[in-house]
Amino acid sequence: MSIDKSALRDAATLVVLRRDLPEGPAVLMGMRGAGAAFMPSKYVFPGGALDAGDGDIALAAPLPETCAKRLAQETEADLGPALAVAAIRELWEETGLILGAPGAWQGDIPADWAGFAATGHRPSAAGLRFFFRAITPPGRPRRFDARFFLVEASELASDPDDFSRACDELSHLHWVSLPQARALNLPFITEVVLAEVQAQLSSGPPATIPFFDNRGPRATFARLG
Repeated sequence: MSIDKSALRDAATLVVLRRDLPEGPAVLMGMRGAGAAFMPSKYVFPGGALDAGDGDIALAAPLPETCAKRLAQETEADLGPALAVAAIRELWEETGLILGAPGAWQGDIPADWAGFAATGHRPSAAGLRFFFRAITPPGRPRRFDARFFLVEASELASDPDDFSRACDELSHLHWVSLPQARALNLPFITEVVLAEVQAQLSSGPPATIPFFDNRGPRATFARLG
């Protein structure tokens, strides 16, 4: 069955925060191709649409309880674990980095997880923190209901500088300090997310989650939680 890519689709984005670099806190970003239908030539975080099989993947460790409860607001029941799986899968596909725990897979391994499983890891959501949600405005060639997760680079089970297993969807993969990131060619929503990351460095996790809601004819801003 073909997928209507212009329809609103659930998606997950992973912001990986690194704190051990001399230039200060940095995030992992890459540039989308000039011919991409969605956000061409823009610097973005790893992420993408939810796949049909993401809900069938067993996590080695679940989402933190508070994170899972916030994800469940204004969305389909039990979608949270699938979104976490999607974020981890997209990180693996686009950067080659592993967010997981050592462990053997049971049963048949889906083709898009074969390389990940071969490293001896299973996906783990223990270090993820849901911190932002945004829905693409109408009229765009691709529309996503994107949930943004934050994770510390120390949670990675692989060398944070080894992108040798990445696919070619993102180019110029690199760790960029937060001030430098703001100077890149960014989508508007990525600028907003970076500001939220910066705010959380100084004040800690917020009591509620920012939500840019473009489901209806008029854009609204709400807070979840």
